[in-house]
Amino acid sequence: MSSGWAFDGEPAALGNGTVTLVQGTSFCVCGGDGEMATDAAQGVFFRDTRVISTWHVRLNDRPVEPITTMTPNPFHATFLGRAHLDHDIGEASLLVHRDRYVGTGMREDIELRNLGQRTAEIWLSVEIGADFADLFEVKEGRVRSAGEYSIDVEAGEMRMRRRLRDQCRGVRISAHGAEARADRLLFRAIVGPRESWQTSILVHPTVDGVEWPALFPTERPVTESVPMVRAKQWRRSGPVVRWADNVGLARTLQRSRQDLGALRIVDPERPDEEVVAAGAPWFMTLFGRDSILASLMAMSVDPVLALGTLRTLARYQGSRTERHSEEQPGRIVHEMRFGADASLALGGSNAYYGTADATPLFVLLMGELHLWGIGRDHVEALLPHADRALDWVERHGDSDGDGFVEYERGTDRGLVNQGWKDSWDGVNFADGRIATAPIALCEVQAYVYGAYLARANMAEGVGDTERAGHWRERAAKLKQAFNERFWLPDKGWFALGLDRDKTPIDALTSNIGHCLWTGIVDADKAAAVADHLLSPAMFSGWGVRTLSADMGAYNPMSYHNGSVWPHDNAIVAAGLMRYGFVEHAQRVAAAIFDAAKEFGGRLPELMCGFDRAEYYRPVPYPTSCSPQAWASAAPVHLLRTLLRVEPHVPDGRVWIDPAVPASLGYFLIDDVPLGGSRVSLRVDTDGLHVHGLAKDIQVIRAPWLHTDPH
Repeated sequence: MSSGWAFDGEPAALGNGTVTLVQGTSFCVCGGDGEMATDAAQGVFFRDTRVISTWHVRLNDRPVEPITTMTPNPFHATFLGRAHLDHDIGEASLLVHRDRYVGTGMREDIELRNLGQRTAEIWLSVEIGADFADLFEVKEGRVRSAGEYSIDVEAGEMRMRRRLRDQCRGVRISAHGAEARADRLLFRAIVGPRESWQTSILVHPTVDGVEWPALFPTERPVTESVPMVRAKQWRRSGPVVRWADNVGLARTLQRSRQDLGALRIVDPERPDEEVVAAGAPWFMTLFGRDSILASLMAMSVDPVLALGTLRTLARYQGSRTERHSEEQPGRIVHEMRFGADASLALGGSNAYYGTADATPLFVLLMGELHLWGIGRDHVEALLPHADRALDWVERHGDSDGDGFVEYERGTDRGLVNQGWKDSWDGVNFADGRIATAPIALCEVQAYVYGAYLARANMAEGVGDTERAGHWRERAAKLKQAFNERFWLPDKGWFALGLDRDKTPIDALTSNIGHCLWTGIVDADKAAAVADHLLSPAMFSGWGVRTLSADMGAYNPMSYHNGSVWPHDNAIVAAGLMRYGFVEHAQRVAAAIFDAAKEFGGRLPELMCGFDRAEYYRPVPYPTSCSPQAWASAAPVHLLRTLLRVEPHVPDGRVWIDPAVPASLGYFLIDDVPLGGSRVSLRVDTDGLHVHGLAKDIQVIRAPWLHTDPH
């Protein structure tokens, strides 16, 4: 049985040279040669189940010598290799060209190209296995055999199944002209000199006997496939960097946009509504917190993603009290899972609700979408869900009635920590002691404060001044209580949280930057917070660490206790800029953009927290997800922060006052969605130029600070 969210180990390392392909809820992890091994964290996954665990290509019983790998699209890889024929003298003469497409299973096109002068007779063998392991088992390196397995073979086709209790997962592998055996497909190819031979292998997953339709059918050109068409539409529809002095900046923004497009998924029941999955390879599913923050930070790329995320989360909003899944009325889901083991651990559900922050963030995102001008009708349709979410905050979230939202898991299978630092040891005191639940995290209170203000704004937008006043009053009371209870005057920073005894958890963490982001910090405390965030113990040179190097639990190679997370830094930078600490925010943003350049434009989920003076390049975290949604969205949000773009479209205003550091140079970005228009933003020696904004929207060329009415 899966330990699921209670796992306190480390995910299996993918290793250098790993290739990850993603499309919707399907993904493939393999070596740089395209091979997949059962005993590694590799395979083809569909709806949280590994439907292919072994994939080995052999020519005349010999492995192919890899040459190179290319990934022209997030769902497509080309593997080039060569093979020696029996009559070869010296160099190999057979080119092996493999195109792999991932989407509702997989398609692999194999071409053998004879570059020699003699006819080649070749036996091509593809060894195939399917263990139907749950994603958590593979991720945690503890795959075990369970259930009843069966294999059926017929002409050109293999069928593999596993029945576990009342659930059945299967896969059908087919290829025209193949000889099928229990563990492989065999092909006999006769290839003349300067000629080629081709075949295609299709992998069709099945769930409870239902086969899912192929996204790359062989009877239709790949260029006309649904994923290829969607990718082209995504590239055409969003913002474009027309020119930039800083090539690294342009490359990073382009890569971020491409990866966000690759991480889009849909609910099969609502295929017209797209949401952002958390990240590849292990989190290709809807995550409350991750999907909310990623779509919020990517608002300037496509606000429709945020709308789709809100609508989807609203459909799965809690409606009952259920101990195993931790569902409660009004609560926003933490993550959706579809593997057999996950369903068992959740008492038959596919949704797990163990998170303290997704519910207030849901309302906060709704308020942000309102400010971007998504449309009054969309906002009004979601307002009942916002009210149910705030009802959860005040009834279930604040279970002891002290005015703060706490968390404590419902079962031993749930997450011990239910904020964004959700590893088992992610919440600790300055001396390294682990805090004990119930825990009220500082950033969760900040999100609640932001949610109250967002609800007030939306109420004003529909003319409900009484409700707006109520939520502004609730926000003011929370802000006062927070600054009284969480502030540590002897240290000069806010506590990470309050433990079960209401003792302040006194570690210095990046979480306090999230408090700046929503504006809950009193103005007289902001400077001390800002300076601590940029102190040598917190700022590595590649970004702000999750935990100060002076703390007892500090480990720069840990997941949450000293590492550097791009999304965390994007939020911290936005908070610093909100309070007017421009140089602080610029340092954080420049550091993250520098790190992105070192990673080829694609920021990982996180990196180690070693100091930049010690290592001239950022040190990768071994099991970091890539691409990962909020890491991909981080550069987009950082640029928005540096441009100081704060839209209030319902009021007919938008604040724009660039504070871009000289290191990022000048640039022109076209087609930025804002208030129903496509806007061009140019920053050059003459300052800021804005074109295409609706005529009824006033551009205020000044910074929007936390003291301004929100």
